[in-house]
Amino acid sequence: MRAVLPWPVYPVRVDTDGLRARVEESIRRHDLIAPGGDVTCLISGGADSTCLWHVLTKLGYRVSALHVNHGLRGAASDEDARFCAERFGAEVVDGTGGLTEDDWRRIRYSFATDRLRATGHTASDQVETLLYKLVASGVAKGIKVRREDGVVRPLLSVWREETEAYCRNEGLEFRIDDSNSHTKRGLIRDEIVPRLRELHPAAERNLLRLADAEPTALDELLASTAGSRRLDLGAGLTAVREYDRVWLERTPVALDGEVRWGEWRIASKLPGLKVRAWRAGDRLAGRSKKIQDVFVDAKIPRSARESWPLVVRGDDVVAVPGVVEAEGVRVERVAAD
Repeated sequence: MRAVLPWPVYPVRVDTDGLRARVEESIRRHDLIAPGGDVTCLISGGADSTCLWHVLTKLGYRVSALHVNHGLRGAASDEDARFCAERFGAEVVDGTGGLTEDDWRRIRYSFATDRLRATGHTASDQVETLLYKLVASGVAKGIKVRREDGVVRPLLSVWREETEAYCRNEGLEFRIDDSNSHTKRGLIRDEIVPRLRELHPAAERNLLRLADAEPTALDELLASTAGSRRLDLGAGLTAVREYDRVWLERTPVALDGEVRWGEWRIASKLPGLKVRAWRAGDRLAGRSKKIQDVFVDAKIPRSARESWPLVVRGDDVVAVPGVVEAEGVRVERVAAD
């Protein structure tokens, strides 16, 4: 159930003017809201969204409020809705339905799509999300400052303790949702994060740096399964993605005399030759036959094809070691290093 607290007691001091300045700097840096523009806050009645509504109002934005009543806690949910309508003039909409947190999130963001919407997600939410994503998928993926549908998060530079201290300093009442402790996020918040602080007092700030880091080229290659892409990783390696398949291959090397490639020793004195791995669409020089068909005819296993060396001149394949010979190119199969 929820309770209304006028000012929770936390040993946190906050400069309210300084906090508002930080939020404005983040808004301008990420171009989240036009100066003096309209924005609708998605209000739950908690400290984070209460702080968001008040900060944006003080900064001179034209702020309205929307409360989505999921009806998950019966009378307590109705009290949340009444509180938001009275304190913020919030429009209250029926968000009942759904069985999971993902369902409720989808429902919540389905309203007011014709307006710019803002949520009260904080740096604390960012850390909790990062921890969950790391455990669930092995990917350090956090909350986006702007969703694909345009929802913005102006408070991602502010910690949850700061939003509560802000409300206390400004005399703002807010609601406390005790049911949060029974969620996955509640487990991370109440048990895991405190233990991480015991390991290192700056654990949360260090985790937050993961969210602030710009995505690498490899992150972007792995983020999609559309089409194909190649990325030189350095150190003689190239990452290759063909739709939903990803593999590593050696970067093309000039065939100046002799090249070792896996279990092959390839030598030639001919100019302009390179050794590289197979690429989809490769064809034999001067012929229409695809290298893929050459592999099939030679019964080369699919699992071996990506790493099989080809001798090329430009885009033309002049030799396939062990399968297609070429004059002036000597090939020997030796034990792999």
